[in-house]
Amino acid sequence: MEMTFARVGWAAGVLSATALCTAAMATELEVTHWWTSGGEAAAVAEFAKAFDAGGDTWVDGAIAGSGGVARPVIVSRILGGDPMGATQLNHGRQAEELVEAGLMLDLTDVAEAEGWRDIVNPVSLLDSCTVDGKIYCVPVNIHSWQWMWLSRKAYEEAGVDVPTNWDEFVAAAPALEEKGIVPLAMGQQAWQTAGAFSVLNVGLGGEELWKKVNVEKDADAAAGPEMARIFEAFGNARSLAAGSTVQDWNQATNMVITGKAGGQIMGDWAQGEFSLAGSKAGVDYECLPGLGIKEVISTGGDAFYFPKQDDAEIEAAQKRMASMMLSREVQVAFNLAKGSLPVRGDIDLSAANDCMKKGLEILAKGNILISGDQVLSADTQGQVEDLMVEFWNDTSITPADAQARYASIIADAD
Repeated sequence: MEMTFARVGWAAGVLSATALCTAAMATELEVTHWWTSGGEAAAVAEFAKAFDAGGDTWVDGAIAGSGGVARPVIVSRILGGDPMGATQLNHGRQAEELVEAGLMLDLTDVAEAEGWRDIVNPVSLLDSCTVDGKIYCVPVNIHSWQWMWLSRKAYEEAGVDVPTNWDEFVAAAPALEEKGIVPLAMGQQAWQTAGAFSVLNVGLGGEELWKKVNVEKDADAAAGPEMARIFEAFGNARSLAAGSTVQDWNQATNMVITGKAGGQIMGDWAQGEFSLAGSKAGVDYECLPGLGIKEVISTGGDAFYFPKQDDAEIEAAQKRMASMMLSREVQVAFNLAKGSLPVRGDIDLSAANDCMKKGLEILAKGNILISGDQVLSADTQGQVEDLMVEFWNDTSITPADAQARYASIIADAD
């Protein structure tokens, strides 16, 4: 794939980090992450290829399962004195206790030398890596939950138009069901159902309601009539997904790719699966940011932290890796494969597909919303996920019951 910028930008970034670290020896670094689907593996391979090209060695430490499975393993190893060279986490509050305990490498010298604050867009992503004025992680992408993916094949078979918003999606569901097509694909994991709930919250309830509940921790808003509408829609979504029995998110995405399901509420990482399958945006599938109602990008995503080790050679290699991950060339190659948006605001993504371009346009307009990872503690997020998966799998729990329990969680949220 042809890129329209000079390779020299990447080389300069790597060289500056090398000069800072005063290290020239090749070093092996084990990197832990939970990117194991086909599209994710293709994306992480871009990081590995670039790191190896610099003379060091990427030792892949993929952990099967979701972040909810991988994070406890990662944290346990760090606390247990068996740290990896680098690890994926979501930028936000997931690592703050490890940082406060002095277990993560300070990257401030690299960040200042390379002007990270000037190139990371939005800068709130870098703020999420910052504790007491020091930078402890490198944000590598912008992932937004606020997407719905639709199969053109499924709707063509059902003889109805591809929906342009949530209400049309619900209205078209009976036509799909008559053809044996599942209206809504959903994997059976807590983070998937909790994520879908958040998308409905923003798309149907608006940003202000989401902020009242998640940022201000307003329990009255969580228990109010506006949120009741969200829970009713979530109950409807539960019914539309009754025929979806897959476990993993990428299996649900495959249902959309193959036309076995009409749509999926999932973050933009789903695009990596579409790309790997050879599906084209606007031809084989369509995308609805904000459920086609409110076009907004939530600026969550992934970041890499570097557990502190008493070894100057390893520390130098860790900083070389951090520099590489933010280099222009690698930002393009990685994010095109991942389906996410780059964190650099100064690169050309003319090769992006139609859906990525929609995301870039929304980002350029400033229609952004901070991620729940940045405002809710891991404990609170876990409680919400547990509630959502229980509701999703137990139809005896009414939307009103679930809302009451949700409001109680928000009342005690930190």
